[in-house]
Amino acid sequence: MSASHCPLFSGCATALVTPFLPDGNIDLPALRRLIQIQLDAGIDALVLLGTTGEPCTMTITEREEIIQTGVELACDRIPVIIGTGSNDTKRAIEYALQAKKLGASGQLCVTPYYNKATQEGLIRHFSSIMDACDLPTILYNVPGRTSVSLTAKTASALLTHPNAAGLKEASGSVVFAAELLQSTGGKGTIYCGNDDLILPLMALGARGAISVCSNIVPMQTKALIHTCLNGCYDDARNMQFALLPLINLLFSQVSPIPAKAALAMMGLIHDELRLPLTPMEEPERSKLQILLKQFSLIT
Repeated sequence: MSASHCPLFSGCATALVTPFLPDGNIDLPALRRLIQIQLDAGIDALVLLGTTGEPCTMTITEREEIIQTGVELACDRIPVIIGTGSNDTKRAIEYALQAKKLGASGQLCVTPYYNKATQEGLIRHFSSIMDACDLPTILYNVPGRTSVSLTAKTASALLTHPNAAGLKEASGSVVFAAELLQSTGGKGTIYCGNDDLILPLMALGARGAISVCSNIVPMQTKALIHTCLNGCYDDARNMQFALLPLINLLFSQVSPIPAKAALAMMGLIHDELRLPLTPMEEPERSKLQILLKQFSLIT
C-alpha cells in the first residue's frame, strides 16, 4: 500500500520547540527533557525542526544532533517527523535524505518561502523531493509564513504521489480546509495546523493536528483531538473553548516566542531564541504568566 494511504499518525503531534543555552548552542539535556515529557503524556507523534523549532537558523550538524536525539528517545514508541522544508529544492532534498539516513519516520515539508513559486513550481518542487527520497512526506501549507499557498487542485494532485503521507493545513481558513478535504476525497490525510481550529477542521474530516499548544499542555491537547476522533463534539467544543485563552496568548506574538516564554516560566528551558526572534514582550508576557498560574502550570 502506498504512503498516501498510510497516515504516519492519527491524533496529536507536537511541533516541538528547540531549546537553546544562553550562549546560543542547542540545549540537548533540555531537548531530551521536553521529549520525555511528551512521551509521558502519551503524545501520538513528534515533529522536530518544524516552524516551532526555528529550523532556518540551524546548521546541518545541528540538525543531525536534534534528529539523532529525537530518534534515539522516541522513534521506537511514536513517529518522529522531521521538518525538511526549504525554498531551495536541492537543499530540501538534502535535508530529506539526512532525515531518512538518521532514522526518522517521516518528513514535514513546507511550501518554499520567499521565492513564491507558481502552482506548477510547487508541484515540481514537492514531486522532486518525494521522487528523490521515499521518506513518507506530510506537505505543509502555511501561507502566512511563506506568502504562497497550495490550491486544492494542487494539493489533490500531490497527495496521489506514492510517498505523500498527508498535508498539514495552516492557512487559518476553515473554508479553504473544507475545499481541501472535499477535493482530496479521502485520497490523503489532512492535519490541522492551527490550534484554534482543531475542532472545526476535525469535524470536517481532519485526522489530527500538529500542535504548538501541546508543547505546554500535551495531555489536554491530545484529549481534545481524541475526543474529536471519537465523534464527541459537544465535549470537544468545551475543551476547545477551555484552551482558547492559552492558544490566543501562544500566538499573540510570533511563534515560537510565546511557547518558549511559557516553557521557561515552567522551568523547563532557557528563554532563548535565535535572531531575528526575540523574547516575549509586555504586556503579553505578564498575561501569559497569569494564565499559566490559572492552568496550575506554575505557582
